Amino acid sequence: MLRVVANLAALVVMPIVLAGVINRVKSLWAGRRGPPILQLAYDLRRLVRKTPVYSAVTTPVFRIGPAIVLAMAVVSALIVPLVGARPIASFDFDFVWFAYVWGFGRIALMLGALDTGSSFEGMGASREATFSVVLEPVLFLVIGALCLHGGTRTFYQALIPQLDNTAAFTMWIAAIVAMVIVVQVEAARMPIDDPTTHLELTMVHEVQILDHSGPELAMLQLGAAIKLFVGVSAIAALVNPWAGSTLIVTASPLRGFNGIIVHLALCLGIAIAIGLSESVIARIKLRVIPQYVVIALIASAVALLAMLGRTGGHG
Repeated sequence: MLRVVANLAALVVMPIVLAGVINRVKSLWAGRRGPPILQLAYDLRRLVRKTPVYSAVTTPVFRIGPAIVLAMAVVSALIVPLVGARPIASFDFDFVWFAYVWGFGRIALMLGALDTGSSFEGMGASREATFSVVLEPVLFLVIGALCLHGGTRTFYQALIPQLDNTAAFTMWIAAIVAMVIVVQVEAARMPIDDPTTHLELTMVHEVQILDHSGPELAMLQLGAAIKLFVGVSAIAALVNPWAGSTLIVTASPLRGFNGIIVHLALCLGIAIAIGLSESVIARIKLRVIPQYVVIALIASAVALLAMLGRTGGHG
């Protein structure tokens, strides 16, 4: 029960905190004080109180899309160790379910954008689809390599670091590189997609939600924040020496709580790094983005080959 409560508490609080930390870091780097850390919570409360406005050409697809996006983000969080300990749910080959849940949410977002009848939003949906074609195999290759090394079939056990040889260390580095790019793309944090502007050449995710308003826009923003936290938690678990520690009193509670503290601190550190990268690195040209996403595919392939080389090709 304590494990479930800890994961649920993190799911409620940390998405808002991570988004606030990133925005605060970007503001400080630009010489401004920036919004409060909990600004996203204030924005969500304001949006929920508003009445949504719909275009005359939209259908129910546009209206149910945000709910699906939010639901898929929450469902994906159930099998990720949000506090470094065991997740809320776990079963064999749950990583396949995880990848398809994220993909289903992405499809709902794209269909909602296309349903507006706007060529502008259709452009964003087209870009999203293009990047996802390259991105989706990355998750399977990375998790396949991690499962092969750990001899496990569950997502959270695969994320537990086991750096017992050179091949494992190579796989670990490549997996982290691939997962960082996955999080950037899935959480609308790509080096080209600027959520603070409405410039056509810098929009991928933001352009798809321009017609949404009120509670539906709140669901989309919260869904993106949850996906950010889920992805960051997966990366944090990869580098957390206490990853996998349980929250059972009879089984070294100090080790379990150390794991929680370290995991959440790593999540905050990754958020700070994301904020710094978005402030320091210039926006990449749109035509280079597919090549940037391919880096994740190459890194995931390196991770899998490192494990196959160690096992002699026997899984």
